[in-house]
Amino acid sequence: MTEAPLMPGDADADALLNLINGFRISQAIYVVTALDIPDLLAGNARSSDELAALTRCHQGALYRVLRALAAVGVFTETEGEVFALTAVGAGLRKGADCSRHAWVKFGLAPAHWAAWGELLQGVRTGDTPFLHMHGQDVWKYRASHPAESALFDQAMRERSACFGRRLPSHYDFRQFTRIADIGGGDGSLLANLLPQCPAATGLLLDQLHVVANAWRVFEEAGIGGRCEILAGDFLRCVPAGADAYLLKHILHDWDDAEALAILRNCRDVMERGAKLVVIERMIAPPNEGTEGKLSDLNMLVNAGGRERTQNEFAALLHAANFTATAFIPLPKSNHLIEAIPT
Repeated sequence: MTEAPLMPGDADADALLNLINGFRISQAIYVVTALDIPDLLAGNARSSDELAALTRCHQGALYRVLRALAAVGVFTETEGEVFALTAVGAGLRKGADCSRHAWVKFGLAPAHWAAWGELLQGVRTGDTPFLHMHGQDVWKYRASHPAESALFDQAMRERSACFGRRLPSHYDFRQFTRIADIGGGDGSLLANLLPQCPAATGLLLDQLHVVANAWRVFEEAGIGGRCEILAGDFLRCVPAGADAYLLKHILHDWDDAEALAILRNCRDVMERGAKLVVIERMIAPPNEGTEGKLSDLNMLVNAGGRERTQNEFAALLHAANFTATAFIPLPKSNHLIEAIPT
């Protein structure tokens, strides 16, 4: 006796269609964020006519975008085509707590949007779609496109600031006297972490064009006198002298060989008692967790790296002569991994 074939019901068919059409919502969010409409709605509602005048857009076309986003909970619409932010939409404002403003502008900008359109090519060949599309990897592309690089830095600043404020509630950074943030961008993570660790100093390492404004970030956070800024390449070497080496969302940008080189560079300069602190998304068990797995696709499309499972991280650390001593869950599929030199 053969089983009847599975047939989707109405709810299943609708759920599938929503997944298929998700790109429409993404692009609508990109449009209103690029126009800074969430900031125009901060504190007060406005009509579509007023928003169109302020953004110099076609009123009818803009209204249709706003109406669609109100239907999915980004805005609310009231009589007279008047729109206001919801709690969800408020996260698109500049400077909001854990804002996603810069991430939208970066992640959905034409260069990355086009690379996602080449995912099929990447799956067929194993090549990185961004490299196939633009003829250079994301790092060289940003270095040669200052506006794109600045947008990436802003997106990373948003995430690092949010992480830095909340990390000490998950892990005791006050045990350290000198925290080296390797690949730490403009220093936003240290700027939010060090005020909660008054006895610690900081060391920031990243490329020259990335750390150019770090001194300003540190001065505004009141920690300018406690931080050292170094321009360099963590694939070549990292500075000595810290008792904590922090890698936040660094290893997922690279394949195993390059990730291993970064870890070994840290291991080479770590003294007795020093600890490695890695913050990365972690792949959940089968059929669980979308955040890490969709981020893994983003690594496949853009950077050429990958997200990893706990066992894969443990093996990578072991190969670099580290022993993982703790895996601490953080929000959004992230984990803090503590390791010590073997």
